Amino acid sequence: MKALILVDIQNDFLPGGALAVPRGDEVIPVANASQVRFDLTVATQDWHPADHGSFATNHPGRHTGEVIELNGLRQILWPVHCVQQSHGAALATQLDTRHIQKVFQKGMDPQIDSYSGFFDNGRCKDTGLADYLRSSGVEEVYLMGLATDYCVKFTALDAVSLGFRTHLIADGCRGVNLNPEDVGRAVEEMRQKGVVVLTTT
Repeated sequence: MKALILVDIQNDFLPGGALAVPRGDEVIPVANASQVRFDLTVATQDWHPADHGSFATNHPGRHTGEVIELNGLRQILWPVHCVQQSHGAALATQLDTRHIQKVFQKGMDPQIDSYSGFFDNGRCKDTGLADYLRSSGVEEVYLMGLATDYCVKFTALDAVSLGFRTHLIADGCRGVNLNPEDVGRAVEEMRQKGVVVLTTT
């Protein structure tokens, strides 16, 4: 069985949002058109408490984009985003959610970030996504969403490591690109680890 994983298509990651991904809104029509092609569609959702350690404002004197150590791990500091129960944390208003069978929330522990839809960044806790896919008979996953160089990449790499045949739908993703080549490097890393990169066409 094949499953589509929609990664973090949330209001705060769209233009005008707290952590806007450039042209992030362009993934929505691709996601809406693609869902009908799959037996199963799930979504991931950043769901942070307001005191999350990845927020620059929770570290006096620190600024967005700086790198610190958080709970023993390298952590980029981000603006406050996807706070639980906020409009910014909700799945994008224009996203068709009728085919989404389950939403997996992540990033709820204030002491550790969670880019991947499967695990936190230290791989200490899992979200239940892998078990859900396996119990549904899924062997093959296709990913799209936001952002290519962070949550999409880490979700794809974990999917491969867990034994799923993994595909990246490249035209259904957009990246943060803090550095100009970040998206290109992310796609190449995924490809080298066994992710099949394709487009909807």
